[in-house]
Amino acid sequence: MTTKPVISRQEPHLERQLTNRHIQLIAIGGAIGTGLFMGSGKTISAAGPSVIFVYMIIGFMLFFVMRAMGELLLSNLNYKSFSDFAADLLGPWAGFFTGWTYWFCWVITGIADVIAIAGYSKELWPGLPLWIPGLATIAILLFLNLVTVKAFGETEFWFALIKIIAIAALIIVGLFMIFTGFQSDAGPASFTNLWSHGGFFPNEFMGFVAGFQIAVFAFVGIELVGTTAAEAKDPEKNLPKAINSIPIRVLLFYVGALIILMSVTPWTQFQAGHSPFIAMFSLAGLGAAATVVNLVVLSSAMSSANSGIYSTSRMVYGLAQEGDAPSVFRRLSNRKVPQNALFLSCVLLLSGVVLMYAGQDIGKAFDMVTTVSAVCFVFVWSIILASYLAFRRRRPHLHAASKYRMPGGIPMVWTVFAFFAFVLWALTTQPDTLVALLVTPVWFILLGAASLVLRRRPAHVARYETFKSELAQDMDTEASAIGRDLDGAVKDGVKK
Repeated sequence: MTTKPVISRQEPHLERQLTNRHIQLIAIGGAIGTGLFMGSGKTISAAGPSVIFVYMIIGFMLFFVMRAMGELLLSNLNYKSFSDFAADLLGPWAGFFTGWTYWFCWVITGIADVIAIAGYSKELWPGLPLWIPGLATIAILLFLNLVTVKAFGETEFWFALIKIIAIAALIIVGLFMIFTGFQSDAGPASFTNLWSHGGFFPNEFMGFVAGFQIAVFAFVGIELVGTTAAEAKDPEKNLPKAINSIPIRVLLFYVGALIILMSVTPWTQFQAGHSPFIAMFSLAGLGAAATVVNLVVLSSAMSSANSGIYSTSRMVYGLAQEGDAPSVFRRLSNRKVPQNALFLSCVLLLSGVVLMYAGQDIGKAFDMVTTVSAVCFVFVWSIILASYLAFRRRRPHLHAASKYRMPGGIPMVWTVFAFFAFVLWALTTQPDTLVALLVTPVWFILLGAASLVLRRRPAHVARYETFKSELAQDMDTEASAIGRDLDGAVKDGVKK
């Protein structure tokens, strides 16, 4: 049995305008965060060369989350995003918690991006008031998202392309420096720098753990391709292609770039708060490196904010369709865009402009808030895996018929759960991330209180009763199938 999300066929619906080109680059943009350009200095200084293994392990684990998401989305093309299959397979509570938590993650990340964009703009244009780039960013992204979903796809395509070109340039310039024996104050550029300064694990096991604590935040947004499901052309072809290329992206964009950086300059030279990209291009004698990399990071932050506006608006639209958000957000414009949900996202992003003038400690505050956001992303990834387990239990016939099965199946799900537990433990090893981890439950307490109020409404009572009825029917179907298999086995035994 396949449960379909509640969608009124008489209402306008999202259009499938995102092509394979858009989906591929949106997936790449989601996999390459701003953290790679600005945050990798802190990660390298904490973990040393072992950071290479950190990124490989995180990318490996999240690949299976994306494969589970892909199998579930393609099992029912009426699913608009992962909050839909969570509600269908785990119950209405899961759709409510997943949708609003994902919305919260991206709102917080988007506010931080607006502040980052203002900061990068100040580096490029000293004396520019902070509110100008902040407001300009929100206005531009709102306009691009209001036009059509294809306009969003085009914008994200070019933003992601800028990131790819920047990383490719870093790798090419770095390889040239290594093979020509480039000399700097830190010594010659050589692959031997990876192990000649204390080995691959210079800060021992806890340094390796600290790398996970920081690097996991760089992968936030990797699941973004899952929110494009309702607007992707030929999803049965394009979603698998985008998901399957995740390991290649991680190896090239993260591992490849980090190997080059630590080969040109020993890891001991990297510092938190300083971009390794700027440092390497400066070493190469490219005087405009700071300006170029600032433009790249600016576009990366714009890309993240653009993704945040898109994903939050679609998630609120989906929640409104299910009655978990005010009905005003379920309306689409003539261009089939959820404009009211877009306005909500942009109004909330305006708070970033206000916070820029709140004081000198706002940077530290946002470090903690974005950590809270990353912990919530781990929750969303875990819900995707829990939905997969429910899918295997409740819809075995759909899994058997699937052309895009998650490799490793149920044992791999529990392996990834164990890894997430390790990540949460890693967050307890540093004071700042520990505070963020302890604050996060406040969000879920607020959501729980809101759900208790909502579930008393007649529409929600009806939805929950429908879910229980469908769950019972699934169990009956499974029992009947087992009964038929047993009868067949008995008859075969009699014949023999």
